[in-house]
Amino acid sequence: MRLPLPSRRAFVALVAVVLGLAVLLPAAVLVAHDFGHPPTPLMLWRQARGLPVTRIWTPLAGFDRNLVVAVVASEDNGFCGHDGVDWGELEDVMDQEGGPKRGGSTITMQVTKNLLLWNGFGWLRKPFEIPLALVVDYVWPKEKILETYLNIAEWGPNGEFGAEAGARRAFGKSAARLSPHEAALLTVMLPNPHTRDARRPSRRLAHVADIVRRRAAKSPELADCIPRFRR
Repeated sequence: MRLPLPSRRAFVALVAVVLGLAVLLPAAVLVAHDFGHPPTPLMLWRQARGLPVTRIWTPLAGFDRNLVVAVVASEDNGFCGHDGVDWGELEDVMDQEGGPKRGGSTITMQVTKNLLLWNGFGWLRKPFEIPLALVVDYVWPKEKILETYLNIAEWGPNGEFGAEAGARRAFGKSAARLSPHEAALLTVMLPNPHTRDARRPSRRLAHVADIVRRRAAKSPELADCIPRFRR
């Protein structure tokens, strides 16, 4: 059945508004983060419920190199080489028998999710996350992406966001002064700081941290796209 002309016009107008918002809202968020450090949707959601939020924004130069390399080695070892999406890793994830059981998200995709999208329902989020991650990688340099990630990732069970807040909670020290062991323990709290605690690591968590520490020590070139952390 053909819609009457007023209904068709209303539908076209609605589609235009939705498409416009889909372009303008992400652009506005990225511009806002170019000029400041506004809270992420998850931070705002916690604040709206009266829950604590702790974030100490730290420039990339303020993070210990041990932490930077450990995070890249653990979360996205192709960070310096891909365009925001690691297509090979994503294909491997999709090819797993029985369907995907592990994530294929890059650091850029995680930044995109935290700034522009939502947690949960990954199968529904990915069609938006992938093209937006390509845009983020195009408009932001790697330094900006990594700095943002290190400052907005959830890094503690009580509203600690960013590695600085996470390090102070876990070790009582700044993220600028971490040993390789501490950096690895902090890293493996991702992606679930509510069940993984660098302050009191389980035997399994300590084992995983040791794997990350050794991987980072063997592959210092993983951060070569960041001039300050180049070997």
